[in-house]
Amino acid sequence: MSDEIRALRDRIDAIDDQLLQLVNERADLARRIGGLKGNGPVYRPEREAQVLRRLKDGNPGPLPADAVGRLFTEVISACRSLEDSMAVAFLGPRGTFSEEAALKRFGGAVQGVPCGSIDEVFRQVEARQVAFGVVPVENSTDGAVGRTLDLLLATAARVCGEVLLAVHQCLMSRASEWHGIARVYAHSQSLGQCHEWLNQHLPGAERVPVVSNAEAARQASQEEGAAAIGSRAATGLYQLNLLAENIEDNPNNTTRFVVIGDLDVPPSGRDKTSLVMSARNRPGAMHNLLEPLARHGVSMTRMESRPSRTGMWEYVFFVDLEGHQRDASVAAALQELGERASFLKILGSYPVAV
Repeated sequence: MSDEIRALRDRIDAIDDQLLQLVNERADLARRIGGLKGNGPVYRPEREAQVLRRLKDGNPGPLPADAVGRLFTEVISACRSLEDSMAVAFLGPRGTFSEEAALKRFGGAVQGVPCGSIDEVFRQVEARQVAFGVVPVENSTDGAVGRTLDLLLATAARVCGEVLLAVHQCLMSRASEWHGIARVYAHSQSLGQCHEWLNQHLPGAERVPVVSNAEAARQASQEEGAAAIGSRAATGLYQLNLLAENIEDNPNNTTRFVVIGDLDVPPSGRDKTSLVMSARNRPGAMHNLLEPLARHGVSMTRMESRPSRTGMWEYVFFVDLEGHQRDASVAAALQELGERASFLKILGSYPVAV
C-alpha cells in the first residue's frame, strides 16, 4: 500500500471519529428537545422536511442529493427513536414497495408493522395500534389506487405526508431462467406496469393477481414453474433467483404513497393540501366550484373522480392543491369551496415529498 493511500485512509479515520462525535452530539440535542416537548409529537413532518430540504439544497457534492437525503433520513430516524419508539403500518408482507416507501420516509429506526391489506393499515391507524400508516395512492402508469381513495373518504385519519418512490420491477423465481415459466404472480398494478414486457417474453404464462408483490414472491417460492414480480429485496427474503430487472414498461414508473395518522401538520414552507368534494347536481356546477381556486391564485395539481357510492351517477372528486390550508390564499379558497360544494372534506395539509 502506497504512502499516499495510507495518508488518505488516516484522514478518513479522523473524519469518521469526528462524524461519530457530532452525530452523538446531535442525538443528545434531539433527546433534550424531546424532554422539553413533554407529550408533544415525536414525529414532526414539517421540521424533518425543512431539515432535509436545507441539506439537499446546500449539498456541495460529490454525494448526490438523493444520497444525502437517505443518509440524513437515517440520522433523523435514529435520533427520533431516542425520544420514543414509533410503529408504522404498511401493506405487507415484508418486501413490498410499501415497506420500501415507509423506510424511505421514516428510516430504519421504527417498528414496521406489515398488514394484509390496505384496509388493515387504516384500521391499525384508526385504532391507534400504530402511530402512522403508509398506503399507495397513485401510480404514474396505472393511475389512482381506488381502495385507498375510498378509505380516505371514510376515515377519520388525516393525510400528514407523502412519499414518491421510483418503482423498478423484477422477475424472480425458483427457476434459474424464465423460459418454461407457466404462471406469474404479482399485484394487479404491477402486472399492468409490466404488461408489454410480459407479452414479449412470457406471452403464454398465466398472470395471477394477488394482494401484494411480497405475497407473489411467497407463492412463487413454493411452486415449480412459477415466477413473481416485485422488488429486488423480495428475492433475498424469499430465496428466489433474480431472472430480470427493470421490467416495467415505463422507465419513469413512480408510485406516490401517503402517510396517514392523527396529526395536524403545521406549514413547512413547501406544502400540499388534499381534499375530497362533490359538486351540486346542476349545470356549470364544477366551474362554479373551481372558480375560487383560480381567483385566489391556488394551483390544483391533481383531480381524480370516484363514484360516491351514495347514488347512481354521483361522483366525488379528490383534489390536491399547492400550499397549506393555513396559507391565506388557500384558506380563502377553501372557505368559498365549502360554501359552494355539496360536500367538502379536507384530508390534510403536509410537506411536499422531499
